[in-house]
Amino acid sequence: MKIVVCVKQVPDTAGGVKFKPDGTLDRGAMLTIMNPDDKSALEAALRIKDQDPENTEVTALTMGLPKAEEVLREAMALGADKGLLLTDRRLGGADTWATSSTIAGALKNMEYDLVFTGRQAIDGDTAQVGPQIAEHLGIPCISYASDVTAADGYVTARREFDDGYQVVKAKLPALVTVLGEKTTPRYATPGGIFDAYDKEITTWGRDQLDVEDCNIGKKGSPTVIAKASDKVAKGKGVQVTPDSPEDAADYIVKQLSEKHVI
Repeated sequence: MKIVVCVKQVPDTAGGVKFKPDGTLDRGAMLTIMNPDDKSALEAALRIKDQDPENTEVTALTMGLPKAEEVLREAMALGADKGLLLTDRRLGGADTWATSSTIAGALKNMEYDLVFTGRQAIDGDTAQVGPQIAEHLGIPCISYASDVTAADGYVTARREFDDGYQVVKAKLPALVTVLGEKTTPRYATPGGIFDAYDKEITTWGRDQLDVEDCNIGKKGSPTVIAKASDKVAKGKGVQVTPDSPEDAADYIVKQLSEKHVI
């Protein structure tokens, strides 16, 4: 079985975020990590590989700047067999539509039985790219998944909801988006880390992708950023010292009433 896991290098928000003048993230100027949901998607793929390691191949795929090679090295240290980097200036500034079109354009030129993505990325939180890739490829999509298994030409997953769950089965090839909080990723071993840096990463540019120019990069992105900013610092609150618990309760009720909360 050939499995492709789409991973993304996202800003480490603990170190702050930076924007370009056009409102897009300045990814080259920020510390980065592997998107948490994508790490869980990789873990789901590796658990399938654990069941039949001799006949299962896991490829980690990412789109980004050349430095995104780092996230592929991490994926291979965890157990992925190969890494594929999609990088080209013409792909820059992509929104979810252009990103999914680009990744689907790569997958059309690859052999795959099962595609994994995380539910969503912490730098966008749209949860759109995975399902859009499936739509571009014309394959089934199981979203918000955990406990994923694959056998006999089918993938089975548990779809999680606030008030319950579904167990869904789809014929391969298919795409699954994985919930980060339902899966605990494994740790890389020292041997896995050394092996990852000995492996060669394949790099594809725009010319290796089966996608039209009108669907890639910033020009192929229908989303327009109206405004972007870092976190706005909150002002100091108002501190009062009522004479009694009753006065405190009256003050709170008055404030809530004035703001039409109650």
